[in-house]
Amino acid sequence: MNKNKLLAVFLCVCTAQSFSVNPVSSRFGLYEHKPHLTAAEQEESNAQAQKEGDQSTKKESKESKTSTDKNKSQTADTKKAKDKDDEPKLSIVEHTVVIGGKLIRYKSVTGYMLLKDYDPKLKKDSNDDHDQPSAQKDKIDKSKDKGKEPKSLAKIFFIAYVREDVDGAKRPVTFSFNGGPGSASIWLHMGALGPRRAVLTDRGEALPPPYRLQDNNYSWLDQTDLVFIDPVSTGFSRAEPDEDPKKYHGFDEDIQSVGEFIRLYLTKYNRWISPKFVIGESYGTTRAAGLSDFLQERYGIYLNGIVLVSAVLNFQTLDFSPGNELPFELFMPSYTAAAWYHKKLAPELLNKPLGDVLSEAEDFAAHEYRTALFEGGKLTPERKQQVADHLSQLIGLPPGYIRQLGDEVPFELFATHLLMDQNKQLGRYDSRYTGMRYNPGRDDMEFDPSFEAVNGPFTATFNDYARRELHFESELPYETLAKVGPWKYQRAQNRYLNVSEDLRKAMIRNPYLKVWLCCGYYDLATPYFASKYTVDQMSLEPQIRDNIRLTYYNSGHMLYVLKPALIQFKSDFERFLNDALLPDSSVVPTAER
Repeated sequence: MNKNKLLAVFLCVCTAQSFSVNPVSSRFGLYEHKPHLTAAEQEESNAQAQKEGDQSTKKESKESKTSTDKNKSQTADTKKAKDKDDEPKLSIVEHTVVIGGKLIRYKSVTGYMLLKDYDPKLKKDSNDDHDQPSAQKDKIDKSKDKGKEPKSLAKIFFIAYVREDVDGAKRPVTFSFNGGPGSASIWLHMGALGPRRAVLTDRGEALPPPYRLQDNNYSWLDQTDLVFIDPVSTGFSRAEPDEDPKKYHGFDEDIQSVGEFIRLYLTKYNRWISPKFVIGESYGTTRAAGLSDFLQERYGIYLNGIVLVSAVLNFQTLDFSPGNELPFELFMPSYTAAAWYHKKLAPELLNKPLGDVLSEAEDFAAHEYRTALFEGGKLTPERKQQVADHLSQLIGLPPGYIRQLGDEVPFELFATHLLMDQNKQLGRYDSRYTGMRYNPGRDDMEFDPSFEAVNGPFTATFNDYARRELHFESELPYETLAKVGPWKYQRAQNRYLNVSEDLRKAMIRNPYLKVWLCCGYYDLATPYFASKYTVDQMSLEPQIRDNIRLTYYNSGHMLYVLKPALIQFKSDFERFLNDALLPDSSVVPTAER
């Protein structure tokens, strides 16, 4: 072999060895061909390399999936953070107050609770293929809705006062609201229950402005946490801009929204096992009675107690209309109280305590007067005159005028005529108050002097208090009495609304529920005798009837504006609370053989 051939062979061998030891890249990974291997050894080596390549691919896939999951988690966290940012900010402030000689440390929580649509009705896209099977359409609709946050429907403004130095599981929580319909919770809040109250005279009269606040030494905060609720359209509460507020302006709608607020509060603040109370005033008692049944039926929330201040449970007791004689009888003792207060009765009655005079009035109303109203036109002229004379002695109006009215005196005529000779009218919420007439001698009530005594002081001090002490800022007007009419009463079409039946059912199903009615003798809006009548008509078994108590105060609708009544109100509540917090030994033996 010549030199050229030997050189060519040498170059070929070197080149082959060079390529055989260099790694070869492929889609499966890296392979290393080793020289001097048998075919079987080379096949085994390739299989090992294939296995390593598969493991490397799986590792890359796993790392990719982990990265994707991490990105999804980060997206979910971002979404949660955004949702949290969308929640209204709450103002939380620490305070102290002295109640009953003891220093109470508490915090206020002020802001909004969102009412959301947790059960939205799926809406079909108008561009969907109408030829698609219904099951497939539902699947598509649900997939569109999946992951969406519930839509906010309304913002409920609330103020909560909470003590943190006691066990929340054992500490009562009380939900409070006023009535209207259309009233904010300001009246009970700033007049009786809250840690601060508007300054009035001891008789409940307004002082000259500017108005001011003072610590409320008779607040209920030492005994229970307090949550003041403004229903939709009242206070700072509003429906969302794209929602119709009228959806909440009705008996059932109002109960559902306030009931949902209570459920949300118990959930968000971990108070489900706390003793639970509700207090309402005026139409708020209508709401509270309705809630007693609704909360049990809808959410399984069983209350320990309900406080009804100046109650209206049966609307028939308030409606002065032809054919309905009931209000004339039930308002009559309250007329007596007003006439006694303004010294319009005969001396022999004025010299008696109010309670004794009212006993005579109640006896007359429930017997002689009731019979006369029932007989109506069958009464002889002599009998009509006897009734008019007796009624005149008890309410202070001239017998001739009473006879002219057919022995039936609506509250508005009584309020404008009792002091007509002085050109004054009585207060509707509290007949102790009087006001001068715009147009003396007329029958219509031009304004309510008892409301004017509290409207200015309460409104001014609350607006300042919310910003200065609770640190809540809003340019919205605080609607103390919002216009929410016409109020819907679908369940009472062509009949009177009577929520005493709701309360009766709730009490029968929850035999531990305690109910307390607080009545003012001088209340011409919801007379005290009507509350007594309504309870008597509930036809409760004795053991359930014993769970109801009625307490009477020498004041009016807002009974707490009179300072002695405010003090009594607090002490009466402490007794009611103790009776409502029952030990295990008080179990009702419903499974006893």
